[in-house]
Amino acid sequence: MTERGGSRVHERWARLRFSIIGALLAAPPAKGALRAALEQLAAREWRHPSTGAPVRFGVSTLERWFYRARGEQHDPVGVLRRKRRGDAGAQASMTPALRAALLAQYAAHKSWGAQLHRDNLAAMAEARPELRPVPSYATVRRFLAARGLTRRRPMTTRQTEGALAAAARLEAREVRSYESEYSGGLWHWDCHNGSRKVLTPRGEWRTPVLFGVLDDHSRLACHLQWYWAENAENIAHGLSQAMQKRGLPRAAMSDNGAAMTATEISEGLARLGILHQTTLPYSPYANGKQEVLWASVEGRLMAMLEGVDDLTLGRLNEATQAWVEQDYNRKRHSEIDDTPLARFLAGPSVTRPCPDAAALRLAFTRSERRTLRKSDGTAVIEGRRFEVPNQYRHISLPEVRFAAWDLTQVHLVDPQTGTVLCRLFPQDKAANASGLRRGLQPIATEPGKPSPPSPAPPSPAPARGIGPLLERMIDRQAATGLPPAYLPKDEGDDS
Repeated sequence: MTERGGSRVHERWARLRFSIIGALLAAPPAKGALRAALEQLAAREWRHPSTGAPVRFGVSTLERWFYRARGEQHDPVGVLRRKRRGDAGAQASMTPALRAALLAQYAAHKSWGAQLHRDNLAAMAEARPELRPVPSYATVRRFLAARGLTRRRPMTTRQTEGALAAAARLEAREVRSYESEYSGGLWHWDCHNGSRKVLTPRGEWRTPVLFGVLDDHSRLACHLQWYWAENAENIAHGLSQAMQKRGLPRAAMSDNGAAMTATEISEGLARLGILHQTTLPYSPYANGKQEVLWASVEGRLMAMLEGVDDLTLGRLNEATQAWVEQDYNRKRHSEIDDTPLARFLAGPSVTRPCPDAAALRLAFTRSERRTLRKSDGTAVIEGRRFEVPNQYRHISLPEVRFAAWDLTQVHLVDPQTGTVLCRLFPQDKAANASGLRRGLQPIATEPGKPSPPSPAPPSPAPARGIGPLLERMIDRQAATGLPPAYLPKDEGDDS
């Protein structure tokens, strides 16, 4: 309890008491005159420290205050504070049975408010006499608050093992805010379902998904773009644009969604030298800066588009880019006390130059081994045959790199160094039906470099007679002196 000035009730009482008997401490009365001085103070009216109403104090009360303050040399005001009750915060009306029932009820229903807990206690007390009398709402509220048992919204309605483990971890460990020391030191990226539907070219209403990348240090929105779905293809597309705009970060954080952790995304970030970290399962608060960005998108950007009836995805993206660059990134952020753009440019920064678009497209791919078909020199990728150049026909398990959403860019890579050897194309059976065939090229012994052609050795005459190994076996068998291990039959003339 505090007043308008901010002081607490017991401090206001201490100051009032000291102001009353302070004159006696500054000019102690002569011997035998203390009684008369206290009677004069008792005859006066004083202003109540809480209500402001006039109030008087008895001689014995003033005398007790005087001797208590005079005996304290270091803090005479502090000793005049009201004493704290010995049972303060103990809720004496809460019997042990009531405490146990309330704690068990809270453990099972953390999302209930204090009033709902009290009402359920009253319902249980009808069948359990040991829970009577039922405490008041204020008592239940103070009991829960004194133990930190506040109302907690469920993070998820799923009662899976992972969700329960996340809830237990949140109960047992503290949550702390954090911030990267450098621009480009950590990026956050996530997807957000829009609050309104947009019109598709087919005349349908669909809810778009907003993909966003946020720099942790500066809060700069590196890139925002709306898509029709949250998938790995759109994640790679959005990340590539953010990198081309702001440079390569050192680390990135996302949730554990299937699109966020797709093989193309995780391998692509590793090839670009970006440490990919994921939040703990069922712990959205770990990526709270993204949630603040989504709130700003809905509260400002989408609010200004309320009057647009025929909103399309293209128009929405056009408005989003303008809002990000002209409003969000240039508006002062209350937490960093600066604009995100100014803080991003001021640094310090650990960003790196971004490669070109072709290199980024090649980076966000997956590497897999395929079996080379010896019959026609093809490898099957996503149900389609791709022809491997014949100079690599000696590789029985070629390694290929591709993105599942774009099979126009499939590459053969060296499994030892990861060097791209060549691009692979789908098999064209109609063209192969012409009967034209290329000659076999020399086998490539180095990545990307076929061996130089060597003169073909003269073909030896075909060998005649028994092979050396079999001839040695026959001699060893004859040297044993054993009779033939079979019964001859019809080995003479056939006539």
